Amino acid sequence: MNIALIAHDSKKELMVQFCIAYCGILSRHTLLATGATGKTVSEATGLDIIKFLGGSQGGGQQIASRIGCDEIDMLLFFRNPLNPSPNDVDDHEILRLCDVHQIPVATNIATAEMLIHGLERGDLDWREIVRESNK
Repeated sequence: MNIALIAHDSKKELMVQFCIAYCGILSRHTLLATGATGKTVSEATGLDIIKFLGGSQGGGQQIASRIGCDEIDMLLFFRNPLNPSPNDVDDHEILRLCDVHQIPVATNIATAEMLIHGLERGDLDWREIVRESNK
């Protein structure tokens, strides 16, 4: 599966800790991330991550375009709902696209853990089945 990682600045350390905890599961999938999130997680975990531009430079839009092309199967987006982000418009567009394209998305660690455990059990394999049947 292709798993996208995005974290607001105040949530990057939480994303790092999450990825350390689930490194074994995540390492079996293709990871993509916005610039600073990808760099921070990769340096802390050794995970191979495809890095896009930083969020403020259009990295969120790059991930959004991948979602629109059905190239993302899951999004882990740790965001800070208490502090407005300068990229709020992009953030809402990313979440809207996930809804349109039926992409499982977690915006907090509790939901992310549920998705990762479902991924480990094979509950989310339907995306791969659909992708293979469309070839």
